This record gives sequence, structure tokens and C-alpha cells, in this order.
Amino acid sequence: MITYDVTNIRVRYYDTDQMGIVYYGNYARFYEIGRVEALRNLGLSYKAIEESGISMPVYDLNSRFIRPAKYDDLLTIRVSIPQMPKTRLMFAYEIFNQEGQLLNTGQTTLVFVRTETGRPCTAPAELVEATKPFFDQ
Repeated sequence: MITYDVTNIRVRYYDTDQMGIVYYGNYARFYEIGRVEALRNLGLSYKAIEESGISMPVYDLNSRFIRPAKYDDLLTIRVSIPQMPKTRLMFAYEIFNQEGQLLNTGQTTLVFVRTETGRPCTAPAELVEATKPFFDQ
């Protein structure tokens, strides 16, 4: 399994509702920040994958709210890739505040699609190679 922490994500005023609590829809954006940075940490980028002709739309998203994130909190997004990518790539998330309290857990599954045809395909070779050492036993 691959795990990567994205730290120092500041909750901005525009992330919150009138009560100063992070609006639930913004967690999808936090998940995206986490997975983009986790891939970048592996030496990959969304942009390069897309330029190679493969898009990665979100197939599903699940989220569990444990405690509220609040205005001006400093968040850590812990991102895990629990399975070797094949035709899908799963990400698991844990979001913590500056006190280390678990605020949210979530999961997204992305599918690999050839941009030209709109048809599913297998994971790009670069992604498979970058993640393989974490899954070889």
C-alpha cells in the first residue's frame, strides 16, 4: 500500500458555510488535492497522463464525516492507494486537523479511459511501474 501526507492545507473562508464549518461538497476538492499530490510524489502528473491520451474520471466517491473542519484549521490529507492499479485506481483518504483529530474519511475510485475513444483501458505503464514496488512482496 502507498501512503502520502499532504500537509498545511489551510481552510479558507470560502470553504465554509455561515457557521464557519467546511461545506460538505468541498471534501471532494480536498480529495483531489490529495490524489494529485500523491501521484506527483510518485513522479507522475495528471497533466502528463492526460497528454498521453488517458483521462481518469471519478467513478465513485464515498465520504464519512466524523468531526467538522472549521475556518482557519490547518489540515493534513493522508492519501493511500490500497491496491495495484489495473483498469481502476482507488484512493483512500483521512483528513486530520492541526491537533491530529480525525475529521473525515473517504474513498474515490477513478477509471482509466482513452480520451480519443471514450472507452475504458488499462492503467498507463508509467503508473504501474511507479506503484509496483509498493505491492511486490
